[in-house]
Amino acid sequence: MANKRFSARAIAERFDKMYEFDRERVTEDKFLSGGKFAAFFAGEHVAATEFVIGPMFVLHGISAIDLFLGLLIGNLLAVLSWTFICAPIAVRVRLTLYWYLRKICGPGLTAIYNIANAFLYCILAGAMISVSATAIGLAFKVPCPALTDVLPNSVGWVVITLCVGAVVTLFAILGFEKVSQFSSVCVPWLFTVFIGGAIVLLPRLGNISRLADFWHIAQTKIWTGIPEPGQDKFTIWHIIFFAWFCNLAMHVDLSDMATLRYAKKWTYGLYSAFGMYPGHYLAWICSGIMVAAVARKMDPGLMAYTAAGLAGAVAVVTAGWTTANPTMYRAGLALQVVTPNWARWKVTLVAGTVTTILSCFPVFFLRLLDFVAIYGLILMPIGAVVLVEHWIFPRIGLRQYWAEKSGQLVNVPAAATWVLTLGLCWLLLRVHVIPHLFFLWLPGYFIALILYMVLASLFGARAPVEYRPGFAEEKA
Repeated sequence: MANKRFSARAIAERFDKMYEFDRERVTEDKFLSGGKFAAFFAGEHVAATEFVIGPMFVLHGISAIDLFLGLLIGNLLAVLSWTFICAPIAVRVRLTLYWYLRKICGPGLTAIYNIANAFLYCILAGAMISVSATAIGLAFKVPCPALTDVLPNSVGWVVITLCVGAVVTLFAILGFEKVSQFSSVCVPWLFTVFIGGAIVLLPRLGNISRLADFWHIAQTKIWTGIPEPGQDKFTIWHIIFFAWFCNLAMHVDLSDMATLRYAKKWTYGLYSAFGMYPGHYLAWICSGIMVAAVARKMDPGLMAYTAAGLAGAVAVVTAGWTTANPTMYRAGLALQVVTPNWARWKVTLVAGTVTTILSCFPVFFLRLLDFVAIYGLILMPIGAVVLVEHWIFPRIGLRQYWAEKSGQLVNVPAAATWVLTLGLCWLLLRVHVIPHLFFLWLPGYFIALILYMVLASLFGARAPVEYRPGFAEEKA
């Protein structure tokens, strides 16, 4: 009997019973409380990658005042983006972005977008797994990749990342509520490790008896305004825009419709502040202190272990899981749309396998700042298309879901908007009209908004048809 209960078939049948409203609206009885979202956002954004991003600001020579002010402003803009862009659409349609896109872009373009989105999510989750692996590698004395490494540097590194990836994939398969529960248990402890680690290592940089002493050390030994050799100089504008767009795929690009569709009301987008300020403000500051205290050596495992011993190393591993879990969960939902006969857990298993293989390549987490910028930029035009069709079309006399009503496989104006916007963004960067990759998404977003309105009106959105209420107008 025991063997039958734990057979592959029995386990598969249990996974099949886990339903996540993959292709239809979330019902009211499944709405979740604000506390679930506070835990989810905190768990995802008090993460292992904070051990990479915070130190990168130090290496890029940001000044202390620019860092503190830039993070304050940029994270506020991110919270407002979740609250006023993503959450209102999510609670109105109660669908994942990946399924809602079929009504706007047609099944053909939706499949292309979702495959691209899932692959990019796999890379991002792989970066989290890689950071976790640095801590385990330290414990087992396995050499971790250097800042210049692109390929795996040892068999031990590969084995460790494969094991971490297997655990992350399991939690992603279990679904959103289990991911949220895991985060709610881990986050308070993770946050304590970040704060405690920074406090423990500060005396290495100088004596502190009052706040003025800390500020002097911050300006002269941590965020000095002088970049390391080979690194670009960052200003307050780099910090503001990075803090705003580092989760562009989730808020402005609307991927967090997958989670916010469970919210009781759109104001739950404000719970993103529980991720932005403990994670993308204090954790980046604390990890910056840690890297300065270990002679600016970019090694998350070393930083945490030096600060908090074994507890610090475990924190890096756990922080990687709390972020990689929901990231892989989204990847599974995205692929679910293009594998309609597969259960979500099977798709997530495939995504987890791809992610785990990618995590073996250190280039993804060592080039994390640039990857996050490119990732958000690639998906940005489709986020603009959805916003235009959902909110603006009804107000300017254009038909919502006109591509679906016309039976189109591909919404040509949406596809053209995606390609043309990215092409124009590349051109703006190439001719130095936009000075840095970090600043590119905002003008690109407005380009996409205007392009889609113009192209859709020319290609059929104005044509008269028999009126049928749009999905966003229908009751559950």
